[in-house]
Amino acid sequence: MKKTFVYVAFSVALLAAACGGNNQSASKDNTAASDEKKASENPSYDPKRGEGKFTHVDVAATLDPKMADEGEKVYQLKCSSCHKTTDEKLVGPGWKAVTSRHTAEWIMNFVTNTDEMLNKDPKAQAQLEICLVRMPNQNLSDDDARHVYEFMRKNDGVK
Repeated sequence: MKKTFVYVAFSVALLAAACGGNNQSASKDNTAASDEKKASENPSYDPKRGEGKFTHVDVAATLDPKMADEGEKVYQLKCSSCHKTTDEKLVGPGWKAVTSRHTAEWIMNFVTNTDEMLNKDPKAQAQLEICLVRMPNQNLSDDDARHVYEFMRKNDGVK
């Protein structure tokens, strides 16, 4: 019984670590500065790009294999516990054909500005209704987000 409890506690802690955490104290400290920055740099909400700082992402016609490999590493570390690369739902939706359903800007804004996207974007809210679990903020850097997008393109068959 004691072994089972330890195993379950360890599994829960591992899952929590894999899904990331919200650093709420840091976000509270930066809220005013963040709101000012958004107001000055961010055009009004656009459903094609979502809510966030990415307004234009240069995407080449061909895949950048190095970027995709880096994105796969991020996927394995932060995404694979909730998302499959197929169309099968795990905790979150599967990633198959995601780059044909959403723009690069939308995807990158979603993975870097998850809470705002879930609060404002109808497509993100529709996925939340299906999955019933809010995606936690993974604290991805802009480069991580771009690399994950390139991995998604690779997964979708871009050569």
